[in-house]
Amino acid sequence: MNSLIQYTLRIADSSLILGQRMSQWCSNGPTLEEDIAMSNIALDLFGQANGFYEYAAQLDGSRSADELAFKRNEREFFNHQLSEQENGNFGTTTVRNFLHDAFNFLFYTELASSKDETLAALSAKSLKEVKYHLRHSSNWLIRLGDGTQESNMKVQESLNFLWQYTGELFEMDEIDNEMLDEGAGVDNNKLRKGWDEIINSTIEKAKLTRPVDGYMANGSKKGIHTEHLGFLLAEMQFLPRAYPDAKW
Repeated sequence: MNSLIQYTLRIADSSLILGQRMSQWCSNGPTLEEDIAMSNIALDLFGQANGFYEYAAQLDGSRSADELAFKRNEREFFNHQLSEQENGNFGTTTVRNFLHDAFNFLFYTELASSKDETLAALSAKSLKEVKYHLRHSSNWLIRLGDGTQESNMKVQESLNFLWQYTGELFEMDEIDNEMLDEGAGVDNNKLRKGWDEIINSTIEKAKLTRPVDGYMANGSKKGIHTEHLGFLLAEMQFLPRAYPDAKW
């Protein structure tokens, strides 16, 4: 597979999978206002994913954006493992999104300067939404962490568990390095300092404790995922696979 196609798919996949997770909150939000907010975030993520899938489809020339989203199997997806983690309680969703939003904000900021004009344009467009996503998840993390004893305990537990999926956000493999050398990609390693600053500042305001770095899950760049992705894809892809010739 062409490196640019795979690089683009990695970005699209993380947005799609996190969007699917957020869509599961529709009609289940803790308040009506928050229900609408989370549904809108899901729509933002689907829109971002579609833009990158359209570009990947254009580069590929043999598959449409819909086919890339709905006709690939689990091992053919390259989304961050963090994005596929289950929603759990509202605090767990908040922590997962916050950790991912902070990375996305920094990643899209850098990718907006890509020499690839399409990646740059898609990133600049996505960045407007990602800034809101980060503000939303940050505010809720502070609100929950600095709330009741129970809410603090729950988000701390979620933070402790999800921390193991943050390491791979900053990994670089041969495709990342190739894209970086061409001036089209991002050096994920250099995002770590800015991410740490956002994370540490927000965690402090939320009266939470940053987990100690230990085991870090990885493998998503090679299509290796947790047990959650297969179930999510089975639900998300059912209709397109059951009715492959349907026109939507």
